Amino acid sequence: MKISSGTLSGTVHGAVEEYLELVGDQPVTNLYDLVLAEVEAPLLECVLQHTGNNQSQTAKILGLNRGTLRKKLLRYRLM
Repeated sequence: MKISSGTLSGTVHGAVEEYLELVGDQPVTNLYDLVLAEVEAPLLECVLQHTGNNQSQTAKILGLNRGTLRKKLLRYRLM
């Protein structure tokens, strides 16, 4: 399946393919958790910067409640 470049899904697709090629024949485990952790932190950081560090607006944009956002920000040491 060809994924168009310039899209978020295309970028993720390319990054995962590149990662799998890099590891080659080495066993891969917990790839789902790795991808989520690698994507979630920069997503939170970018949206937080976009809103001028306004947690209420950030939570609204992300579709999270503010408490959940704060837990995630603490997890990734973004606050």
